[in-house]
Amino acid sequence: MTTETTTDTAARARLSLDGIWEFRHDSDQRWREAWVPGVWQQFPDLAWAFGTGLYRRRFTVPADWQGRELALHFGAVSELAIVRVNGQEIARHEGGYLPFEAVIPADLLTGDDLLEVEATLPDAHRNAEAHDFAEIPHGKQSWYGPQGGIWQSVTLEARHPTHIAAIRLDPHWPEGRLALRLSLSRPLHGAVALEVLDPAGATVHTETLHIAADHLSHAVTLTDVAPWSPDHPALYTFRATLRDEGGHDIDRREDTFGFRHIETRDGAIHLNGQPLYLRGALDQDYYPDGFGTPPSLEMLEDQARKAKALGLNCLRVHIKIPDPRYYDVADRLGLLVWSEIPNIESFTPASAARLRATMEGILLRDRNHPSIVIWTLINEDWGTRLREVADQRRWIVEMFDWLKAEDPLRLVVDNSACFPNAHVKTDLNDYHYYRTALDRREEWEALNREFAANADWTFIPSPETQRTGDEPLILSEFGVWGLPDPAKLRDEDDRDPWWMPYGATWALGVALPTGIEQRFHEIGLEQVFGGFTQFIEAAQWHQFTSLKWEIEDIRAHAPITGYVITELTDVHWEGNGLMDMARNPRVFAQALAPVNTDLVIAPGLAHHAARAGQPIHAATRVATGGATLPEGARLEWHLEGEGGSVPLGPQTPMTVADTPLPLRAPSGDGPRMATLDLALRTADGRLLAETRESIALHPDRPSPERRIAFRTDRPLIGERLLVLGHREVEAEDAALFVTDVLDGPRVEAIHAGAHYLLLPEPGQRRLRDDTAPRDGPMTLQIEDAPGGMRSEPYFSFPGYGLHNRHGTIWRGDWVGNFPWLRRDGAFAHLPGGPMLDLAFARVIPHQVLSHLRSWEFRGRVHSGTVVGWVHRPAAFIVEKRLGRGKLTICTFRLLRDPFDADPTATALWDGLLDLATRD
Repeated sequence: MTTETTTDTAARARLSLDGIWEFRHDSDQRWREAWVPGVWQQFPDLAWAFGTGLYRRRFTVPADWQGRELALHFGAVSELAIVRVNGQEIARHEGGYLPFEAVIPADLLTGDDLLEVEATLPDAHRNAEAHDFAEIPHGKQSWYGPQGGIWQSVTLEARHPTHIAAIRLDPHWPEGRLALRLSLSRPLHGAVALEVLDPAGATVHTETLHIAADHLSHAVTLTDVAPWSPDHPALYTFRATLRDEGGHDIDRREDTFGFRHIETRDGAIHLNGQPLYLRGALDQDYYPDGFGTPPSLEMLEDQARKAKALGLNCLRVHIKIPDPRYYDVADRLGLLVWSEIPNIESFTPASAARLRATMEGILLRDRNHPSIVIWTLINEDWGTRLREVADQRRWIVEMFDWLKAEDPLRLVVDNSACFPNAHVKTDLNDYHYYRTALDRREEWEALNREFAANADWTFIPSPETQRTGDEPLILSEFGVWGLPDPAKLRDEDDRDPWWMPYGATWALGVALPTGIEQRFHEIGLEQVFGGFTQFIEAAQWHQFTSLKWEIEDIRAHAPITGYVITELTDVHWEGNGLMDMARNPRVFAQALAPVNTDLVIAPGLAHHAARAGQPIHAATRVATGGATLPEGARLEWHLEGEGGSVPLGPQTPMTVADTPLPLRAPSGDGPRMATLDLALRTADGRLLAETRESIALHPDRPSPERRIAFRTDRPLIGERLLVLGHREVEAEDAALFVTDVLDGPRVEAIHAGAHYLLLPEPGQRRLRDDTAPRDGPMTLQIEDAPGGMRSEPYFSFPGYGLHNRHGTIWRGDWVGNFPWLRRDGAFAHLPGGPMLDLAFARVIPHQVLSHLRSWEFRGRVHSGTVVGWVHRPAAFIVEKRLGRGKLTICTFRLLRDPFDADPTATALWDGLLDLATRD
């Protein structure tokens, strides 16, 4: 036990009760040692346990505390708590994220005292007190697992019975006026001495006021106040001392605060009168071993510094109330915080009351933190049904109006929305959508265009809706998966983290981490990537490629004034963090900062592949964010020895300047990846912004060494093969038959020695077009229409299923797809890889081939993808022999552009024809 004592009569003495407690869960009734603070999920067998746990420990009150009021302070106990001392109940509390106190009656204490805390986390069964998990504010416990028990610190405090129970500080900038309210534990006839210290620790105001009540409201005005901001987190200190009628000091409390002003106008957020471009990350506030309990103050400080190094100025603490030290660190180090009420699952009168009570508790505990600038009431309509239920829309408007009146110093979001839900009344028009730059580029571009145009779909059309049209547009969730390196997460005994066996119930099983290395080797991906570590690194750079392109496309739209990346860290099985759970940054950490800043260059390349000597089309833009662009600035470009610069006029904050560049692909031998460097400099050469883009360069394409004799039943394919330099012949003379579907006679032809190339049409549902209604008596799914089964079984050549990625786990939006192409053999002439990059955006398949055996990936599959933690392997290009012939199947979209408009498509055609005709 750690004891704080003092001879100062106004100071409180504290005894920490953190450490080892005895613990027993109702599931097994055995006593064991538990660490407090820490949820009972610290025990592997209780990782997903709800129910009731009993904590107990003994304590001894220091002798010099006699005559003082003793109170137990609990930072947070999830969810329902009953506190007993020496067998007698002294307090009950509901609310798993908020603090509470229990005063100990003096006659209960014996000198060797037993403290017991009974904590209950209800599940979906409604208990006797009408509690159920769905109706309590539980936040992401519904995703990442329950958190039960004492998860924040426990302290025994000695103080005067008449003491300061709460301090409310409302600092107003630029006036320098500090409105304050002190709430006392009981009325006092005496005085309150006030003191304010500036950020350097110098006293800038003192005052003593008479008091004859249980509260005091007052205001002081300071001159030349320093505003708080992320760049200059100026913190003042407020101190209040109570004095009794005899003039004796009896209690003292202090808190820090900052003068800052947050508002919205002209379609943007303004901080201290200046436009603010919000660059945030979603933070689930989960930790490697303690769920929501930070292991140390040092880790909180470390992750805040890393967040700022990544270019972030804001963290959106996601539907969770963090440990109060989280906000202390944000105040000191300079990070804006967007905070939220933990969500419910079922909206009822009881759950609505709990949401209101939770927000009241948040304000009581946290409102003095200058770092907190935004509150969210509901996230993504979780627990509410705003689009369908008018009563709930009226409730959200009432909550919004109440909170704005109660806390006018912050912005409020009603429902941080995603389709199909939307806003009703809000300070920010924020929205969530997920797409990846490679798999769904056109959709991402379309969504940004619509959102930037103040899309109708962001607000609910209803009588309750109150939209000004001037709400700042914030893309408050977007992001893509990478993967952490499991080796960096294992303990000193090389054991996996406790959470790795979980996740199988999410995203059709692709979120299960356990066994990732075994799956990687089972399908032979070391032949593609060289090794598992190289694959993890490639997956992280793949994540960066999407994030960079997505941020730059956001920044190309001036009406969008901020974004929040999902997310700061991985959480258990969720692999989309900028850091892993141990706070190891991704390999791209240093590369992200130049993209994640105020002044940003958005290259705007139409294609990331180019033919030597051909123009490179780039809608390049320079976005200022909260910064300005001075007179005389120039945008410089360099591409393989070629370069130049273009002048830019001065730009004000929140603008986007079109800056077309005269780019042309350099000549040179052989295919290669080239780097386009862009730098924004002042007239005297000072660097303002920079970015780097990779472009796949292809040399002039000579006539093919082999003119393939082909036959096809698809005219468009025939035209493409002719322009590629090949020749069409009669079927009996063809070395290759190209089509989109198989049937029995064609399978027979392959067996007899024919070579077939199968290019399924967009939207096609199967590889076979036989007319039999089923393949045999054991068929489990039969269609009446011709075509047989929906997916071909193993016993029907070629034995693969054809799936459109849209609407499946292969779609590639939120849970990451990691697509690859072997860069050996027939495809050695394609630069880059093996992970597909933006040069493949025009041809990336919207269909996959499934039902492959693991060994087929060891040579038969030339391109494919895996999902999440290396699950659901599927193919884009596969070859399969039958008898004396061979079938090659490819799902790349090779016909969407005119010939050679995309050199990547041409290079794939060349490799594919070589593969298909090779014996």
